[in-house]
Parts: sequence; C-alpha cells; structure tokens
Amino acid sequence: MPEPGAEPGPADVARRWAARLAGLDGIALPAHELETHLLDLVLEARAELDSARAARDDAARRFIDLYAAAPVGVALGDADGLIRDVNPALVQLLEHSRSQLVGTPLTDLAATGADAEALAAALDTAALPGRRPRRERLSVSHAKDGPLRARVTVATLTGDTDGLPHPVVMVEDVNDLDLLGEQLRRQNVVDPLTGLPNSYHFENALDTALATTPSDDGERIGLLYFDVDGFKVINDGLGPGAGDEVLRQVARKLRTQFTDHEPVVARLSGDGFAVLLRGALDNADVVSLVEDTMRELAEPIYLEGKGIGVNVSVGIVLTDTAGQTREELHRAAEITLHRAKENGKAQWMLFERELHDRDRRRYGIGAAIGGGLENGQFGVDYEPTVTLDDRHRIAVVNAVLRWNHPEHGVLRGRDFFPLADTTGMTPALGELLLTQSMADAAAWQQEFDGAPDLCVRLPTRFAIDPNLVRIVRTELARTGLPPNRLRLCTDSAALTDPRGEVLETLSVLADLDVKITLAVSGAADLELIHQYRLPVGFVIISGSLVDALADEGQSAEGARQHLATLLGRARELGISRIGADGVRSTEHAHRLAELGVVAGRGKVFGEEVGAGTIRSMLAEPPGRVRP
Repeated sequence: MPEPGAEPGPADVARRWAARLAGLDGIALPAHELETHLLDLVLEARAELDSARAARDDAARRFIDLYAAAPVGVALGDADGLIRDVNPALVQLLEHSRSQLVGTPLTDLAATGADAEALAAALDTAALPGRRPRRERLSVSHAKDGPLRARVTVATLTGDTDGLPHPVVMVEDVNDLDLLGEQLRRQNVVDPLTGLPNSYHFENALDTALATTPSDDGERIGLLYFDVDGFKVINDGLGPGAGDEVLRQVARKLRTQFTDHEPVVARLSGDGFAVLLRGALDNADVVSLVEDTMRELAEPIYLEGKGIGVNVSVGIVLTDTAGQTREELHRAAEITLHRAKENGKAQWMLFERELHDRDRRRYGIGAAIGGGLENGQFGVDYEPTVTLDDRHRIAVVNAVLRWNHPEHGVLRGRDFFPLADTTGMTPALGELLLTQSMADAAAWQQEFDGAPDLCVRLPTRFAIDPNLVRIVRTELARTGLPPNRLRLCTDSAALTDPRGEVLETLSVLADLDVKITLAVSGAADLELIHQYRLPVGFVIISGSLVDALADEGQSAEGARQHLATLLGRARELGISRIGADGVRSTEHAHRLAELGVVAGRGKVFGEEVGAGTIRSMLAEPPGRVRP
C-alpha cells in the first residue's frame, strides 16, 4: 500500500481498477488476472508518456540552444506585442541590454516612425491565419550608431500557456551589404580615379538627352571630347603616380569650368574626357569656353617641385537632337578630335559636315587595309625613269603600290600610306611592295639585256623596320635579282626618325651591294649624306626647286641657281647620277638636263603602269621613251 499522501504507483492503479471491474456483469476473469492485464496497459501508457515528455524536453533544449547561438537577432513577443525575450545576437547587434529591450513594444525596435509603421503592419499581417513569414528592409535602432539597415523577418509561434500565436521578429544586419552594393553601383557609373561619371554613365546621359523632345527655343546638344596631348611622356617620364594626379587635376578643372547648360563631365578612358551640354548653345560661346578651359589646363601643375603643363586637343560637336543617334555623335566627336590632333595638337576643331564626310572616308579606307591585303586587292605599278640624253632610255622603274578598292576605285600610296602608319599596316604593305616588285624586276633582268634597275621608295615606317634587311636578303635569294639592280630610296624623315636604326640598316644593305638612293628637296637634305657618311649612290630631287623650272620666269631663274648649287654640292659629295621627280614637259626636261640632271620621271614620260606594260615597253627596240 502507498504511504498516506503519496502518488499511487502503477500496481496500485491496476489493483484498484481490477477490484472495480471484477464485480461487474459480463467480466469472467478473476480479479488477479484483470490486475495483471491492467498493469501491462498502465506500464505501456506510462512508457509512451515518458517518451513524449523526453522528446518535448529535447526539442525545447534544441530550440533554446539554437535561439542562444543563432547569428540572427531574435525577439520573442507576447500576445500584447511586447518583447518577452531576446537572444544574445540581438543584444550584440543593437548594443542594447536585455533589460532595456524586454517589456518594450516590438515596434520600438524600428529607428524611425515610418519604419515603426512598416513593422507594425508586418506584425498584423503575420498574425493572420495561414500567413507566411513577412520580410522587410527597415532601419532598426542601434544604441550608439543610430539607424542601422537590417533585413527584418516577422513570423509567429504558438504561446506555451494560452495557445495563441505570439510574434517573433528576426533581425539581420545588412548595413555592410548595402554599403557594398552602393559601392558597386558607384563603381558601375563613377570613375574611381577622378570621381567623374564614367563612360557608362555618360552614354546613359547622352541617350536621355537625345530622347528629349526638341523645344522651340533652339535647344541643342554639345558634345566635347578632350584628349591630353603627350600624356605618355608624363606617365613614363614621371611615373604613373604623377600621371594619375594629372588626370585628377584635369578632371577637377573641367568640372570647375563647365557649370552651365546642364553639364555632364565624364572620363571616358585613359586620358580621354568628355563634356555633354544641353540648351541654347551658341557656337562662339562654346568655342570661347573651350579656349578658356584650354588656357586653364595649360597652367602648370606642380608635382614634387616640377611644373607640368597640360595641353589638350578638343573635338566639338554642336547639333540639334532631332534625328541623331549616340553612335553618330560619338563618331563625329572622335573624328573631329582626330582632326585637331593631326593639325598639330593643343588645338580645338569644330565639327563640319564636309570635313567629317571626307575624314570618315579616309578613316574607312585606313580601317580596311588589312582586309584589302588578305583579299588580294593590292598590286604593284611602275613609273619609268627616263634618261634625259638623246637616247631617252628607261634607266629605272620606280615601284608604287596600287589598291583596287572595291568602293573607291584605284587608290595610290598617298591615299592610304599615311593611314597605314596610324593603323600599323605600313610594314605589311612595304613587304608586299618589295616582294612583288623584286620578283617582276628579276624576270625582266632574265628576259632583257639592259633591263632597267628597280627603285623602291621606302615609306618611313618601313624604312625603320628592323625586319627590312631580313626581307631584302630573303627576296634577293628567292628571286635571283642581282643586288646591284635594286635601289632602295629613303629620305630625311626616315634618316632622322628616332624610332629605328636606319643608318645601320642602310650600311648593311649597301654591303649587300644594294644601291641606296636619297630623295631630297633642298640643300639641307643633301648635307645628311656628309653628316652621317651615308652610302648613297643616287639622288632624286623633287619639290619646289623642280616645279619652279617647269615654266620660264623670275622664279625659274632663282630656282635654276639654287638647283645648280645643289647639283654642284652633290658632285662634291661624289654623286653624279642625279634624277628629278615631277618632269612635266619636254622643255622642262631640257632645262633640267642643261643643269646636269641625268634622268627624270613624271607625266611627260607616262603614268604608272602595270608589270605587263613595262614588259611590252622593254620588248620594243631600242627600249626608248620619248617625251
């Protein structure tokens, strides 16, 4: 029997129920058997109850551990919306003590009135039946730092006493994430070096300006491209740190100078900047502003005691918004800027449709050189150089490159070699000119006695190419052309170009028995032979001295005297074979011959012709060309 006041055990419960059931009708089992069966049932129920209690206790302990260790701040509320408990993460996040938080309304977690209203609405919504947790971006109240950006999740838990849904607020710190996002956003639209808008931002601003309906008061768009002249000298000479500071100063001055007409000042790339203006723009006013800006930029910037002046070239495009596209305006500004740089740098150029169309054609030609080479559109023509004696014999053929352009027809070297220098295609063109012309000349030498020498005028960029000697050697061996029948012609620009070892190259070629020809336009060019001890065997004169002798007159007499002096100096240097380029008529040829010019080429002797025509001319005895 249990002690008085003690809780009855399973055996007592089974004995008591067995005694009651044994006396009932329909119960055939004796009391001791009933007691045994009932005891088994009681023990089984007791075991299940103990197991359920243990599982509940384990779940409670896991929740408490998770609640305490969670990195997310958690506030448990009661049915009245007051904070009942907070976990350590929330205390650490907000730097409020637990005692300061418990008992206060959950909405007090919000930093502002608007955030408190948003949190209250989320709490009301979460309490509705079947509602899923609600997430909001809110500012919560930090004890020291004020508002803190956070991701707030509102959910509910069933109360442990009243069974009603109680609110739970979970708080995640996203302040650093928001700052990172803002930084990434700025990096997407702001140049990190100068703080100016970058090209992406600028293009968006230009698109917006172009999308604006033109007004009746003459609203226009101004697009100004600035490029720092000689920036590589600054960067390489003083170091990238100095170059960066120069760019920052340029950005600051541009921002200061352009304050009217809704300006957008941006750094596009490298040392290139752009300014977008909108409004009633007058050409003269914009040009005046650009000139003021150029003067301001030219004021020295002092870095480590060194005063650095910054010159810029500027392309200016002023246009109505109607019918324009961003790409067209960019191209117009770029081409106008290129024209300013080609005219000597430190200048501005205003967009002009006629010049723009011309330059677009030129740049289009330059861009297509590579494709023209690959598609076999280039060929070699020959201009005969004829002796000015009575025989009028073809002494030399001068090789020139021809481009059979599919759009613009036949183009000559003057049309594409300057652009090839810009695009880096000159060496490839020069190699084609050499290989084709040397092969043709070798064939003439084998077929005709007394076939003319081949003269190839080397573009400056090809004359300074370090591969020139290798190419000449290879083609001499491949074609079998005698080296002394090849003349390579260069000029003062190549001789004084600092980018290559032209003097050494000419010396090596002369040692191969290749003949060197110098193109001159005056006495100063001729003196280079003496100054550099050049292995020159021939001189070809062109330019104003030759042109002035085309007609009789006072200018012709002065040119005659200058030319006679030049020819005398050439003989003093040991050069007797002197030719002239640009012979226009028979009389012109006679005047040149009287002064001692031995050969000439020009329109009077025929235009450039193909290799087949030269062969036909050589096949006609005695191979003469009369003016």
